[in-house]
Amino acid sequence: MKKSQIEEGIVKGFMLLSFSLVVCSLGFILVTVIVKGLPALNLDMLIQTPKGGYYLGKEGGILNAIVGSLYLAGGATLLALVFSLPIALFLKTYSRRKWWADYVRLSLDILWGIPSIVYGAFGFTLMLALGLRASLLGGIIVLALLELPIMTRGMDEVIRRMPIDMEEAAYALGATRFETAMHVVLRQMLPGIVTAILLAFGRGIGDAASVLFTAGYTDRIPNSLLRPVASLPLAVFFQLGTPFPEVQNRAYAAALVLTVIILVVSLGSRWLSARMGRYTIK
Repeated sequence: MKKSQIEEGIVKGFMLLSFSLVVCSLGFILVTVIVKGLPALNLDMLIQTPKGGYYLGKEGGILNAIVGSLYLAGGATLLALVFSLPIALFLKTYSRRKWWADYVRLSLDILWGIPSIVYGAFGFTLMLALGLRASLLGGIIVLALLELPIMTRGMDEVIRRMPIDMEEAAYALGATRFETAMHVVLRQMLPGIVTAILLAFGRGIGDAASVLFTAGYTDRIPNSLLRPVASLPLAVFFQLGTPFPEVQNRAYAAALVLTVIILVVSLGSRWLSARMGRYTIK
C-alpha cells in the first residue's frame, strides 16, 4: 500500500470519527431532552404564565419565558441588522484598503470569540453608569452586541463570494457604489444574508449568560421596554436549581421548547435560502 493511500485512509478515518461524534452528541442531547421533557410538557405550560407556587411544583407555565425570549432575540436581531448589513456592504463595496478591511474582520472575529458572560458584565456595568435597571431594553442591547459580530461576519463571508464580474458590469453601466451595493450585491446575496440573520437569531435566543444581569427575570409578560423580562434559557436554569423533581422535569420541557424553536429557525433558514436562491444568478 502506498504512503498516499495510507494518509488518505487516516484522514477518512478522522473524518468519520468527527462525523460520528457530532451526530452522537446531537442525538444524545435530543434524546435526553425529549425523554425527560416530553412527559412534563402540556398545553398549560405553553399558554400560561407561572402561578403562585409554580417553582414548588404547582400550576402555571412558561409562556412568559417563551414570549420574553422572542422579544429579546427578535429585538436584538433587528438592532444588530441595522449595523451589520451596512458594515458588511461597506467592506465589500467601499473599502479599498485591504489592510483596514482585514483589521475590521479580525476585530469582529475577536468579538465573536468573547464569552457571552463578558457581554453581560459589560452591559451590566453600562446600565449602572446610565442608571438603568434590568429590563427588556437592556437585554436587547446586550444581545444585539453579542449577535453583531456573528451576523456581520456571516454576511461578509457570503458577500465576498459574489463574482467580481457582476460588480464590474454594474460600474460599467454607470451605477454608483451605493446602487451597486443595494441593487446588485444585496439582491444577489440575499439568501446567504437571510441565513446569517437567522443564525444570529438562533444564537441570541439560546443565550443565558448575557441576559442574566441585564434582562432580569419575571413571571409576567413585559408591557414596556423598561420592565424585566423572562427567557427560556434562564427558565431552564432556575427550574433545574430547585429540589423538586416535578419542577426539574419542567426545566427539560422548557429546554425541549427552546430546542424546537432553534430547530425551526435552522430549517427555516435553509428553506428560505433554497427558495430565494432560485432568483439569483449562479
